Amino acid sequence: MIGISPTDRVFILTGAGISAESGLPTFRGEGGLWRNRRVEEVATPEAWKRDAQLVWEFYSMRRRAASEAKPNPGHTALAALERTLGDRLFLCTQNVDNLHEQAGTRNAVHMHGELFKSRCESCALPPFDDANTYEPSAALPRCECGARIRPDICWFGEVPYDVDQIYRALNECTLFVAIGTSGVVEPAASFASHARSRGRTFYVGPEEPANTSAFTECFLGKAGALLPDLFRYE
Repeated sequence: MIGISPTDRVFILTGAGISAESGLPTFRGEGGLWRNRRVEEVATPEAWKRDAQLVWEFYSMRRRAASEAKPNPGHTALAALERTLGDRLFLCTQNVDNLHEQAGTRNAVHMHGELFKSRCESCALPPFDDANTYEPSAALPRCECGARIRPDICWFGEVPYDVDQIYRALNECTLFVAIGTSGVVEPAASFASHARSRGRTFYVGPEEPANTSAFTECFLGKAGALLPDLFRYE
């Protein structure tokens, strides 16, 4: 178990593994393809410039899949942890789905954006809720300024969202837990090493991550099975 003292500040990082337990594809590793294309081919600024219609089709498919997914016991356990710890918990997710929110988490930081939001590719109009899916033949939506509307997603090669807020939380945390992350995608892969100089670091997932050496201890298994009984309040 992971003991949490009354003075601990906890940083949780979740990755694709916890969403995979709810049936969402990870698109990484062996078989991580969509229509025989690597995800990098449809999730970059260059892909958007080259074939925006194809990119919209990919994200429309992801929205359809995510709209049918339900949170698993791992998501529920983290929402309960937030209710217990309040502002002593910082939950950062690499996932773009809304499963944390469905489970009851109120303050998840989506460093790679949110699947059910869109924004203008050009002007400063804030991102807006958008659950629509678009058929391949449909015209791309346009902003009032005339530019195209794009998914509010941090693509490969773009700067993750809320980086300053994330590193402030990392600098303050005394306990770091990564859940279902590969330990490959930067900058998230370096969070554990950053946090280890300040406190304890733990990993939860079915397989050891690439950055195993950064963790004090690894708990191998599904998040939905481990998280409900993993934390002890001291």
